[in-house]
Amino acid sequence: MLRVRCLRGGSRGAEAAHYIGSRLRGVFTGWVQRTFQSTQAATASQNTCAADDKATSPVPKDCLVCSYNEWDPLEEVIVGRAENACVPPFSVEVKANTYEKYWGFYQKFGGQSFPKDHLKKAVAEIEEMCNILKGEGVIVKRPDPIDWSVKYKTPDFESTGMYAAMPRDILLVVGNEIIEAPMAWRARFFEYRAYRRLIKDYFNSGAKWTTAPKPTMADELYDQTYPIHSVEDRHKLAAQGKFVTTEFEPCFDAADFIRAGRDIFVQRSQVTNFMGIEWMRRHLAPDYRVHIISFKDPNPMHIDATFNIIGPGLVLSNPDRPCHQIELFKKAGWTVIQPPVPLIPDDHPLWMSSKWLSMNVLMLDEKRVMVDANETSIQKMFEKLGIATIKVNIRHANSLGGGFHCWTCDIRRRGTLQSYFD
Repeated sequence: MLRVRCLRGGSRGAEAAHYIGSRLRGVFTGWVQRTFQSTQAATASQNTCAADDKATSPVPKDCLVCSYNEWDPLEEVIVGRAENACVPPFSVEVKANTYEKYWGFYQKFGGQSFPKDHLKKAVAEIEEMCNILKGEGVIVKRPDPIDWSVKYKTPDFESTGMYAAMPRDILLVVGNEIIEAPMAWRARFFEYRAYRRLIKDYFNSGAKWTTAPKPTMADELYDQTYPIHSVEDRHKLAAQGKFVTTEFEPCFDAADFIRAGRDIFVQRSQVTNFMGIEWMRRHLAPDYRVHIISFKDPNPMHIDATFNIIGPGLVLSNPDRPCHQIELFKKAGWTVIQPPVPLIPDDHPLWMSSKWLSMNVLMLDEKRVMVDANETSIQKMFEKLGIATIKVNIRHANSLGGGFHCWTCDIRRRGTLQSYFD
């Protein structure tokens, strides 16, 4: 701001007037020049954008992210880390998603590391899995190691973290877009931090990057009196459509969605509510159709050990958790296969999952599948289907809550967007 002291008298008053006039002319001239230059730059920018818009394809040429389904040839994948994994605190949402035989484990070790010897074996198994994927020609990326034992506090809750073992839980790739799920467990609130370096790289390559609305995870998101005492209780509650998560705000885990081109299937579960599903439906419309399907499942949490789409018109359906909408697939000409009973022994710890991780497989393409080396029954099933099995042992990694599909997030598959239900 130009501030001038007023002076009385002839010559000094004239000098002041001349000074003010010269300064104002300079200011005005500079403003005109800057405005003209700014307008020129804006016009050039608009012309550049217009040219880019005309030249831009739906998926940028150099974009590293492109995946529409679960079976096109796999080219790049994120594989999780078991390092520093911590037992989540035994809060109401954790209790509703774990079996009562392990509740004592959570009450004792919540906020602490999973057993060190077990973690060491899990880390070694996943490293071997990465080596095998690389040997099959797949590019493997890993999240950053983080100290998950650090306690954090928001205005609504406090917790320690858990892990970055299951990228499928937090990341969903739809075409050239990476969607970060909001999650539903307080112990997983900051899990996205382990993947930010990777996602920024993918964004810089041309990928779309969307973060779903982050829930507050306040007490209102959870039914604090959710009545669980046994598996039978869960069956009754699930049949009534009652879950530990409320409709207070949107929440979902990415692993409750499974892709088949333009059609994406999702379940309402203990970690995914209807508001979260509706957010995804609106976000992906009109190019994608989101369908809600349900199962006779006492502990619905993540769809891929219950219903795993493994090829065009081919789906594995858990015989212990039948799908209530299975006729939708049969009428569309799909083949529905019931995988054999898992062979994992009863005494093997499965703190965060069921034995049906045997069907939680990763398709490298329509004719190659990564499967547990110990599960010979499902290996034979795939071989009868003409699908070659790539056998890997991840038993100790299973204990942390996931199979091959959970431990990975496919970033790029060689294929195009198609509809398999029209």
